[in-house]
Amino acid sequence: MTLSFTGQVAVITGAGSGLGRAYALELARRGAKVVVNDLGASLAGTGSSNAADVVVEEILSAGGEAMADLGDVSDYSQMEAMAARVKGAWGGIHVLINNAGILRDRTFAKMDPADFELVVRVHLLGSAYATKAVWETMREQGYGRVLMTTSSTGLGGNFGQANYGAAKAGVLGFARTLRLEGAKYDIRVNTIVPTAGTRMTADIFPEDAYQAFDPANVVPAAMFLVSEDAPTDAIVAAGGGVYQSAFITMNKGVLLPEYARSAEDFAAAWPGIADPHGLAVFENGMEQATHALTMLGKAGD
Repeated sequence: MTLSFTGQVAVITGAGSGLGRAYALELARRGAKVVVNDLGASLAGTGSSNAADVVVEEILSAGGEAMADLGDVSDYSQMEAMAARVKGAWGGIHVLINNAGILRDRTFAKMDPADFELVVRVHLLGSAYATKAVWETMREQGYGRVLMTTSSTGLGGNFGQANYGAAKAGVLGFARTLRLEGAKYDIRVNTIVPTAGTRMTADIFPEDAYQAFDPANVVPAAMFLVSEDAPTDAIVAAGGGVYQSAFITMNKGVLLPEYARSAEDFAAAWPGIADPHGLAVFENGMEQATHALTMLGKAGD
């Protein structure tokens, strides 16, 4: 099976370098018309550069089609303007990869609230704004592929990244809701958990690890997750040639009778409540309530 994006329009945010650039080049190579969105800011989210134009030139030189967009993902009006310009030029938007991000790492005790807010704004609200800007177009055309970017920090936490972890966990909840709302219109929403040697990890990885985690190794997963045959609601970790699926799970739990629901009763039942055996994939937000009602119904039989 060959994955082709011929005739499709793909928007990639944060595509001026690193993973975003790798996605843009590969989508263009596979026939997509590519929108390279990048404000050109530093890793901390300040300043600007012509990074998007450089990637566009790479694509054009290779015979592809591309346009640059310097819009700020954290400004909804700029995302609206981007979507309108792209649709006007190319008629539709079929793929969106939300990749833009910044870092302002510091322990929570020392973190300025403004730094917390900005990281959440760029990663979480930026993903929401870019997606909202293209959502109606995807609904109208009855087709869309949206790829969100979360992180191992969003899944498991990481010292000194409370703002980043909060934003990335929020992105995951956002994606899992959108795949429900988009299903009727064949809009499939997936989430990637990349580990790559980019400017965001240059100060974290030793040189050998940095080289092993080439962004090129993440690209195959991303291409599949935005392809015509993509699943929906997948959470895929990719790095160094290793690909894994992540799942939100919940155990069977314990039903405490009405006469034994004090804090002390809960404490006594904690070993069973915390038992990791019998985990099942958590499919949607109603399952917790549905499962509880089922257990209550069985208890009443």
